[in-house]
Amino acid sequence: MNCLKLLLLLFFNALVILVAAQKIDDIRILPQPFRIILNPGVVTLSHSVNVYVDPKTGADANYIWIVLQDIGFRPAFVKFEKQADIIFKRSTDTIPGGTEAYQLTIDQNVSKGRIIGIANGGSGIIYALQTLRQLSNLEENYIKFQACVIYDKPFFAWRAFMLDESRHFQGKEVVKKLIDEMARIKLNTFHWHLVDDQGWRIEIKKYPLLTKVSSKSDYSHLSKGISPKQWDSLYHHRPGFFYTQNEIREIVAYANARGVRIIPEIEIPGHASASIYAYPWLGASSKKAGQPVSGDLYLVTDPRVKKFLKDVLDEIIALFPAKIIHIGGDEANYAHWQQSEEINAFMKSENIPTYSDLQVWTNNKMSRYISSKGCRMIGWNEITGDNIRGETHIQASQKEKLAPGTIVQFWDGAVNLINKAIDRGYDVVNSNRFFTYLDYSYETTSFEKAYSFNPIPEGIAAKDQNKILGLGAQMWGELTPTEQRLYYQIFPRLAAYAEVGWVNPAKKSSYPEFLKRFMRIESIWRKKGYIVNSSQ
Repeated sequence: MNCLKLLLLLFFNALVILVAAQKIDDIRILPQPFRIILNPGVVTLSHSVNVYVDPKTGADANYIWIVLQDIGFRPAFVKFEKQADIIFKRSTDTIPGGTEAYQLTIDQNVSKGRIIGIANGGSGIIYALQTLRQLSNLEENYIKFQACVIYDKPFFAWRAFMLDESRHFQGKEVVKKLIDEMARIKLNTFHWHLVDDQGWRIEIKKYPLLTKVSSKSDYSHLSKGISPKQWDSLYHHRPGFFYTQNEIREIVAYANARGVRIIPEIEIPGHASASIYAYPWLGASSKKAGQPVSGDLYLVTDPRVKKFLKDVLDEIIALFPAKIIHIGGDEANYAHWQQSEEINAFMKSENIPTYSDLQVWTNNKMSRYISSKGCRMIGWNEITGDNIRGETHIQASQKEKLAPGTIVQFWDGAVNLINKAIDRGYDVVNSNRFFTYLDYSYETTSFEKAYSFNPIPEGIAAKDQNKILGLGAQMWGELTPTEQRLYYQIFPRLAAYAEVGWVNPAKKSSYPEFLKRFMRIESIWRKKGYIVNSSQ
């Protein structure tokens, strides 16, 4: 009899565990939370709710109101916590995991149920809000939530999406839509590629020709040979495709309210054709020719060019409070420096042995200037002086070393180069193009392949893994002339990168389980028209 009772007890316990596991599996949140504690019962709230937001959180109350409305609530803010059905407040004891960590409690053990989001800072509150959004079940008269406690924090601090608007300009309404979806899935960094050969997209007041002339082109029009003068007749409603500084401020504030920081990218010393088109004296070959030369590099040894770059940086730094500036630094064609008497004379006088060393010298000048303004520099992996243009035989002599504190973003996934950068003390963002380039086709980089990406590649020692800050997903703009094509390339793969950036790679769920949790987001994106067919 005792044996039978013991077997029945074991069976009952196993059944309880199985049912609990099944219920937790039914809580489908993307990205996957760090920990979920399921409690019995359901919290049911009416559409009209009182909401308390602790001013100490730093969270944007207006955005909280917008999301609660999207859930189906009619929120009214109250001054006191005891009056509220939904509470967002700053933690009195620091929650492990930094400013992005949060605790969300859906509590049935009060008169009519209560929802409490606690965090160390504004970002954590926004993430608690996004999780609440995914937990909601809207009914005619009520909104229901499974009772639970969620402890959550991201594994990687850098979870970025990059939009290239030089090749094709999309405009602020599209950018805002993308930021909204980044916030929904807890991506925290909008990397904004505003400058390249095809167009200059940001107002610089000291150099008005950058927008008066160099905003009047893009990838499609350059290939057709359309001049800036012809542009005015094509787009008479807007003379150039660029953002005014007021528009930049508007978008930065919009992103900040959603827990998204913006990191602007300009390009030094290459990908500079747009600025050189406006001011030919900036270019090593263009100055000599007296007219713009395609693919030219900045004449970085000229004091006037140095002043131009610092002036541009000054205006950009003032617009972006994240205080991280991306200088590009990739694919510099040294032929333009090789043909410049000024460049070669300078290298000889300063004993700079290679053009790669000159690029690192330039990067260091920029890095030190950016640092003097209280900011930090990031650039593509060629800024280290290795593997320029993907050619392994081109590398710096190491006479010039990249300035300390610089962040190196790897589009090249070579582990030996990542280790080399880490050994030199640099932080790394992994943007391995074979996994994270959104301009690649779905045949090349499928949704499943995107989900399989690990920002910490094999071959990185355990002691060095904290130097991998996270990942970036890049939407290069050559083949996205329309808003619809842009969405086709981005969605649904953006969700995979959100999960990859949030979850410990060692604890990431299977792809089929991820797809179950993606279903709710997928439904939203299909309704919005971001996912348009089953091939995505």
